[in-house]
Amino acid sequence: MKTYSSDKIRNVALLGHSSCGKTTITEAFLFNTKVTNRMGKVEDGNTVSDFDKEEKERQVSIGTSVIPIEYENTKINFLDTPGYFDFVGEVCGALRVVDGAVLVIDASSGIEVGTEKSWKYLEERNLPRIICINKLDKENIKFDELLDKIREQFGKKVVPFALPIGKGENIDGYMDILKGQSYIDSKPVETFPDTAEKAENLKEILMEAVAETDEVLLEKYFEGEEFTEEEINNGLSKAVLEGELVPVVISSATKGLGTEMLLDTVVEYLPCAEKSLEVTGMNNDKEEVREGLPTEPMSAFIFKTIVDPFVGKISLFRVMSGTIKKDMDIYNASSSESERIGSVFVIRGKDQLEVSELVAGDIGATSKLQHFKTGDTISLKSNPIVYDEIDFPKPCYFMAVTGKTKDSDERIGTGLQRLNEEDPTFTMERNVETKELVLGGQGNIQLSVIASKLKNNFKVEVDLNNPKVAYRETIKGKSDVQGRHKKQSGGAGQYGDVHIRFEPSQEEFEFAEEIFGGAVPRNYIPAVEKGLIECLEKGVLAGCKVVNIKATLYDGSYHDVDSNEMAFKIAASLAFKKGMMEANPILLEPIAKVEINIPDEYMGDIMGDMNKRRGRILGMEQLADGSQLVMAEAPLAEMYTYAIELKSMTQARGSFTMEFLRYEEMPANLAEKVIEEYKANEN
Repeated sequence: MKTYSSDKIRNVALLGHSSCGKTTITEAFLFNTKVTNRMGKVEDGNTVSDFDKEEKERQVSIGTSVIPIEYENTKINFLDTPGYFDFVGEVCGALRVVDGAVLVIDASSGIEVGTEKSWKYLEERNLPRIICINKLDKENIKFDELLDKIREQFGKKVVPFALPIGKGENIDGYMDILKGQSYIDSKPVETFPDTAEKAENLKEILMEAVAETDEVLLEKYFEGEEFTEEEINNGLSKAVLEGELVPVVISSATKGLGTEMLLDTVVEYLPCAEKSLEVTGMNNDKEEVREGLPTEPMSAFIFKTIVDPFVGKISLFRVMSGTIKKDMDIYNASSSESERIGSVFVIRGKDQLEVSELVAGDIGATSKLQHFKTGDTISLKSNPIVYDEIDFPKPCYFMAVTGKTKDSDERIGTGLQRLNEEDPTFTMERNVETKELVLGGQGNIQLSVIASKLKNNFKVEVDLNNPKVAYRETIKGKSDVQGRHKKQSGGAGQYGDVHIRFEPSQEEFEFAEEIFGGAVPRNYIPAVEKGLIECLEKGVLAGCKVVNIKATLYDGSYHDVDSNEMAFKIAASLAFKKGMMEANPILLEPIAKVEINIPDEYMGDIMGDMNKRRGRILGMEQLADGSQLVMAEAPLAEMYTYAIELKSMTQARGSFTMEFLRYEEMPANLAEKVIEEYKANEN
């Protein structure tokens, strides 16, 4: 593939609800530009974009694919993003390096949740965009009604550039409103009168948008003068770039209908890389602005990592400034690591196309970088710079992962480390109290994909289960007990005797001693404390960690010959068990702080459900986009599957964040169940 200058490069994200046809549109692009001689199908598992084994089996995109298209002496790097919500991290990575987007809508389904979320992402980033209404060959499509709904929901700035000719399976053409020309099978035809009348009305809206971009044009418009073709193109381009206008084009990707017009619209109206390349980063704790020209010092941002068990690690990046070439010495200013870049290539699905260099604004890849991960900046040691990392969503769904065989722990750890390089949106943490390895992600599909990849790529099978809750134990009352350990069985015996008071404490553990007259020799007191500390790891109710307890050693006795440190440790442990049982022991459960973002209409359902989970609503806040932020506290035990249930309650429109807050006493009836379950497992 040849090298393109920044003004001839477009970086465009394909966004939309799952199964709206994004991947099929990329197949139409590849076929239209003669890269492939036949269009692949998602259901046949032979598309260029969905090349991963998991994607073929599930028939949905799991990762972002880069599909570069060469069209009209322009290189368009299309980033085909997953529509499924569990893989929103892939969307975040793609949006970090594009300058524009195509929002794909399934004409038969209309505005779906994924459509709304994608629009929200684009609004937040103020990215220029095009809407593509796809699958117009489906039955019972009412284009005018759908267009009205889109304009009603997303605003009057959404204006069609094309109208369909025909309906359902019989759709075979479209009318280009700006050109005033109709096309059937890509050939110009005469426009039907009713289509022409409709197009004239819509063109008037476009001319208003042109007029509003410039005072001279506005005056010309009010005086009834016609705009020149150049004025129209410049005015519309400016309106799209500033977010004042969103063109709507149409397509039936499976038929190849509208493919050419969509490509033309992308080239004509979405920004070239050169226009959007001023970037800000940090250079030795000082802010630095780079214009992003090929003449600037080289820098690139890694937005995605692919881990292949055979090829190794592939880092996908956008060149932010300068020119990147093979055999170049590169530097990671975040970790102060240097290494040499090997080959530089362009990725198209899984295929690697070698290039001699990539200039500012282009998207490419390299392999086998040891000291770089997703979110890192590639730069020169002589001109270091660090760009902001990708703001990934926090995990909200957690599962415990266990190997199906006892010897698989090491392979699970290695596999998860490698997969985490590819997908940094999931977390893994060993819970020291429950001894479980807990995975955190966006939902059950994401974690099941991770489990499948462990099996397929790293040959280790795992089970995913709800994590154990890290309960804790404490006391509400006081006790005064004796712990006496005496052992005589021939030879040297063992003797240790302690009297200890137990009571609640604000600290995790307090130890005090009030020994007078040498009842317990000074050299044995540390052994008593150590014995108690060891007992804190396993409480008397359900074997949980013990907290907020004070132990005061005030009396005891010893034997000149038989007493030793071990005897006093054992005596302390006996006192601990007895003292805990006599001081009204209770179970504590972890409480989480929860913030739930939902559309207003789901408020009643959310509050009712939170009450069922023993949660407390603390407050509500109206957000700028009209949604509600509900602040609550709830027991962690009730929240492990909340991500799935919230999706169900809100048709996936709701989202939430959760973090540990504190421990609280558990209701007695629920505590009893936990204790019974523990005792049953012990037996």
